[in-house]
Amino acid sequence: MTERLVSHLRYAALAVPNFEEEKNFFIKHWGLTAVQSDEGLVHLAAEGSPEPFILRLRDDEKRIDLVGMATKNRRDLHKLADKLHAENVTFIHEPQELTQPGGGYGFRVFDGDGRVLEFSTDYELRASRKIREREPIPVKLSHVVFNSADLAGSAQWYIDHLDFTISDSLVTPTDVDLMHFLRCNRNHHSIAIAQGPHHSLHHLSFEMRGIEEWMRGSGKILRAGTRMIWGPGRHNAGDNTFAYFLSPAGNTIEYTTELAVLDEDTWHPSRMDTSLMSTQDQWGTAAEMSELVARESFNDIDEGLFVAPPV
Repeated sequence: MTERLVSHLRYAALAVPNFEEEKNFFIKHWGLTAVQSDEGLVHLAAEGSPEPFILRLRDDEKRIDLVGMATKNRRDLHKLADKLHAENVTFIHEPQELTQPGGGYGFRVFDGDGRVLEFSTDYELRASRKIREREPIPVKLSHVVFNSADLAGSAQWYIDHLDFTISDSLVTPTDVDLMHFLRCNRNHHSIAIAQGPHHSLHHLSFEMRGIEEWMRGSGKILRAGTRMIWGPGRHNAGDNTFAYFLSPAGNTIEYTTELAVLDEDTWHPSRMDTSLMSTQDQWGTAAEMSELVARESFNDIDEGLFVAPPV
């Protein structure tokens, strides 16, 4: 196996036009903690995660600002930067000291579709805590899923340049690719890419402590008046539970738990037929996947491609 230089997913950063409403939703209802808040910018942490923050919101037109990933150390970070330079990846800035919560050292690039990726290391960890039994708040950011108008090309960029590996794929009954689940460590996926009509955010997923906390969290969000798009259920790919909601800004966000951790020496990817109910939901408790559900997850066209965010 090729040595991976990317160690794990750190955070997602979104720009939203209804900043105060979105900020209040993620703090009051979703269960995140504000660690730094300025005018039009907030960094939100998960109580169970040592990451300095797992979600950043910025007041602006709707877009994915960036996705942050980590390397184990500066040696790996510089090796990754050298590799990406040699492969003619477009840099936004070179390795430098970072000024965000937790600090650190890192660089930013555009991926093949124009999304901004940040790679960092040597940042200060946050004092986290064990989430209590039945406490319905996220433990950490689980994964980020993109829509792409070119599924094959988008996924191949992560494979070629970042050494991600396909864990499983969703396909049509005629074996046409619909979604690839990509991993950078033993977690089944940290990034996934879905075939869509345009480039956009498909969803952000937040890990809960366990099934009980996941169900209580889902009930809490429903009682807050938030619309559940799909769930509750349990996927086949990744073996994780799912409950998808629509945030006030119209982004799909997920509570999940028990994402599969793989033995990479023995794992073989599967191609799962989405026409089989068990592919989408092993339990059969969620409504069947429909065009209405898919349309919500297509989201609005991301207008931020190949445009670096101001922070």
